[in-house]
Amino acid sequence: MNRVDARLFDRTDFPEDEAETKHLQALDGADTRLRLFQMDLLDPASVRPAVEGVHGVFHLASPVILQPAQDPENELLLPAINGALNVLRAAKDSGVKRVVMVSSQTAMCPTAADWPAGKVIDDDCWADVEILKKLELWYNVSKTLAEKAAWDFAGEEGLQLVVLNPGLVLGPTLTPAPTGSLRLLMLLLGGQKLDMEPFFVGCVDVRDVAQSLVVLYENPSAQGRHLCMESAVRLVDFHDELANLYPEFPVHRIQEDKQGWVVRSKAPSKKLIDLGVRFTPFDKTVRDTVDCLRNKGEI
Repeated sequence: MNRVDARLFDRTDFPEDEAETKHLQALDGADTRLRLFQMDLLDPASVRPAVEGVHGVFHLASPVILQPAQDPENELLLPAINGALNVLRAAKDSGVKRVVMVSSQTAMCPTAADWPAGKVIDDDCWADVEILKKLELWYNVSKTLAEKAAWDFAGEEGLQLVVLNPGLVLGPTLTPAPTGSLRLLMLLLGGQKLDMEPFFVGCVDVRDVAQSLVVLYENPSAQGRHLCMESAVRLVDFHDELANLYPEFPVHRIQEDKQGWVVRSKAPSKKLIDLGVRFTPFDKTVRDTVDCLRNKGEI
């Protein structure tokens, strides 16, 4: 690969974002292989310059809000759905050959009381949007609807699309501030009780996400959706692992397992494994994450 173009911005205050891009500009080879574009994902005209002349596009941008959304339609749903469609339209119009989109495993979770016992979550599973709305899980709604809209567009327009559905993304970060998923981990280490039973099924290392994105782009045989997790576990397992790894933190131990619908699996991401992806063990991911947060003075 001779050039990497980064399309990072969905806001207009580009000069004020300089602090958020210094770590990218400091990467080896960035002076010749990295270009940054200013764009507003909700403004189709601003998206086109960033995709012209490229062979492939990775679409990762989507709003993450941990606290309850005051205006879910405008804070989460429209940016996720319309942002994805604007990128796909620009890619189609510019002759891009392949788009890799990051969705989420939350778009796969059944969220239904009548989920068949013993059925493993796989690439054919879709979250029930109406149940998600009743639970006010608006981030999950946004990811599910954005992915469905993307598939509809790709099917209608003949665009080559492949989707990655990662679990909770952990691992060391290059960003100056913790990402949304890392802030969630920080809350758990601080003893917070978070209601994730309706959708949590496992974690994945950010380095494995990056590896998976490249694999999906470079392999034309990769088609459809791809669950991306080191293992499928229940929330009680996740809390227990954190508490065992870091007894010095007041991690809440869950007393009642409410995730009987989650079938534990050591290899839930077989499609990616068959493509050559090798997943980082959970304990290494967590230790590297905590070490990174400590080095940044976040915990």
